[in-house]
Amino acid sequence: MTGRAELSSAMTADQFAARFSVSRETMARLRIYETLLERWQKVHNLVAPRTLPQIWGRHFADSAQLLALAPRARRWLDLGSGAGFPGLVLAILLADLPGAFVGLVESNQKKCAFLEAVRRETGAPARVFAMRCEELAKEPPGELDIVTARALAPLTDLFGLAAPFMAGHAQALFMKGRDVDVELTEASRCWKISADQCPSLTEAEGRILMVHSLRRR
Repeated sequence: MTGRAELSSAMTADQFAARFSVSRETMARLRIYETLLERWQKVHNLVAPRTLPQIWGRHFADSAQLLALAPRARRWLDLGSGAGFPGLVLAILLADLPGAFVGLVESNQKKCAFLEAVRRETGAPARVFAMRCEELAKEPPGELDIVTARALAPLTDLFGLAAPFMAGHAQALFMKGRDVDVELTEASRCWKISADQCPSLTEAEGRILMVHSLRRR
């Protein structure tokens, strides 16, 4: 199934603010994020260079769309955060809500340094876990509402990484591409999965997999 993305990758900051009803204070934090990403990108390869001019659509809006799928969620965990998508964007958008927390799990030390710099400069309610997901699973960061991942691994592997953090009531929102059905078929050999799909607003062939429950066969 393919279609037309609702939001353009060429979205401007003003268009982003209007589409997601973002306050001036939140926009100021996101602009700090944008500036830091542009600065760090000159030294470290944090994102694909061709996507940097499209940061508001390709990265910020792509991340922000998850909030509408879990509007009551306050405690999030982002696996393989990379340059902070979607986790750090979500943390900034949730910054003014009491009890908001977003854990950012990343094993690359340079990316962790970047995440920490943005967290510090924006005051986002995030915590950087500089380790592999498997390490954090030994001591999970408390009760969670949502586990996220963006282009981290095939579902068979991703489910294994996420399952320890979904032991309570947590659900998952995984950002996937057009091969999600093939991945689900493969993963179903090892996992019992209750999930729904919804189209990405920013990628014509993208899908967001909403995992309600997950357990090994």
